[in-house]
Amino acid sequence: MKIIALERVIPGIEDNAFVPHREAEARKIWELYQAGIIRELYFRTDRTEAVFILECDNISTARNHLGTLPFVKAGLIIFDLIPLKPYPGFARLFRSNEGK
Repeated sequence: MKIIALERVIPGIEDNAFVPHREAEARKIWELYQAGIIRELYFRTDRTEAVFILECDNISTARNHLGTLPFVKAGLIIFDLIPLKPYPGFARLFRSNEGK
């Protein structure tokens, strides 16, 4: 299952709170990327927050993986998770014209 993970910084967190965890965060993200859990990663253009595309069995598994990130463990960020499914609309193009 593909899942979009939208990072949200916890309100009131100062920018310097992230500094001690940056390298560990990058290493853990790399580990999850190499494991095929994080498939794509981006930063938003309208704010400094990450967007991940995950491949997991379910939301719970995705939440567990994201919970291993140092920024999450330190209480600096949380993620909104959005499960995705394939778009089924193209099937309408290929229905048979039986019954006409």
